[in-house]
Amino acid sequence: MPNSLVTICYIVAAVLFILSLGGLSNQETARRGNWFGIIGMLIALGAVTASDAVTSYGILAIAIFPAVLIGGTLAARVKMTEMPELVAILHSFVGAAAVLVGLGLQLDTQAKPLEGIEFTIHAIEIFVGVCIGSITFTGSVVAFLKLRGSISGSPLIIPARHILNLIILAATVWLGILFVGHDVNAFTYLLIAMVITGILGIHLVMAIGGADMPVVVSMLNSYSGWAAAAAGFMLGNDLLIIVGALVGSSGAILSLFMCRGMNRSLISVILGGFGTGDGGGGTPMETPEGDVTSIDATETSTLLKNARRVIFVPGYGMAVAQAQHTVAKITKKLKENGTEVLFAIHPVAGRLPGHMNVLLAEANIPYDIVLELDEINHTFAATDVVLVIGANDIVNPSALDDPNSPIAGMPVLEVWNAKDVIVMKRSMGTGYAGVGNPLFFNENTSMLFGDAGENVDAILAYL
Repeated sequence: MPNSLVTICYIVAAVLFILSLGGLSNQETARRGNWFGIIGMLIALGAVTASDAVTSYGILAIAIFPAVLIGGTLAARVKMTEMPELVAILHSFVGAAAVLVGLGLQLDTQAKPLEGIEFTIHAIEIFVGVCIGSITFTGSVVAFLKLRGSISGSPLIIPARHILNLIILAATVWLGILFVGHDVNAFTYLLIAMVITGILGIHLVMAIGGADMPVVVSMLNSYSGWAAAAAGFMLGNDLLIIVGALVGSSGAILSLFMCRGMNRSLISVILGGFGTGDGGGGTPMETPEGDVTSIDATETSTLLKNARRVIFVPGYGMAVAQAQHTVAKITKKLKENGTEVLFAIHPVAGRLPGHMNVLLAEANIPYDIVLELDEINHTFAATDVVLVIGANDIVNPSALDDPNSPIAGMPVLEVWNAKDVIVMKRSMGTGYAGVGNPLFFNENTSMLFGDAGENVDAILAYL
């Protein structure tokens, strides 16, 4: 394929990727955005394959066909509850690819020798690409293990951890200077930098815990974008640079939006330490205590049937129970009964940005009754029943009432303002942030214990 036609394909693919991001920013256009991305990627792959840069089609086929089979199988079998860890591990692949590209270019003895400023720029591209890729790879693997539950989700706080991070950063810069210099040990310096930045990636994500994990996933998404852009610079591929910049910048913006939804700064999330139980104040956080009121599915059904307005607050527990389809049927029954039904979505509900939106869309819940925190918080006071399904930290009043709470200042769904609040939980255990919830002890709160899937099935049967 002529280079001019390859360039045209790259431009078309880049435009489609931009349209894809635009489509994915809204529930109504998300499906179209996905198709834009798929078509853009197919055009990009076709252009790269047909370009002069590719000559060994047999080797390429051997690599692509197993990858397509593995990716297709994983995508078909993955559950919605496993989506966060799948996304995290896919980010690690991008980081690993950037590392391998950098190491491969450094070991390439057949490449055209570079001199002067051209050599310096290329060496910087390789070093930066390998370091960003290494941080992305190890950080994403740790995030995958945390989300999967293979290791504890609690933050690992090492004494003087910030000093350790600074030492690793300074050592990386020093190794970069040595690497760029015409030194016979350049590859050794690159390997050492790869190892210590990998350790930095592990340390950064291990220090992050609790409700910050959704932000970590979007932050690693940003890292993977910059790793891809770095690989694009190393390979001289304009489309890879564009796509990497799009992913990196959009991931960073998403992380900022989510941090705003948690009243946190992005720097504080990156440095970690959330969920340690230390609110940072001079006095310990208040421990909620009191008597709880239990309720069964029959009583819950009666309350729902007699309500004029019902708001559902979905959380990760709904994803685990796969209860969204039954909730959709309950919604239909209530609307037939003349009840107004709304859904309240917190920016960090679940363990992945947009996790709850995807679940509800999968169950064909109408988009116009799914509202964000800022749109619905004022509505709770005029609501008869709020049904919280497997959510915890996002409905915790201590975020507003207890300045010593680890989640102090985090905007939450103020469900306690409703006439009746019903919370579905398996037990009185804390949420992912490890913080007790005073909501459970409120006079207008009733606890519906048990599996959320079984309980919503029972509610639907009674309705």
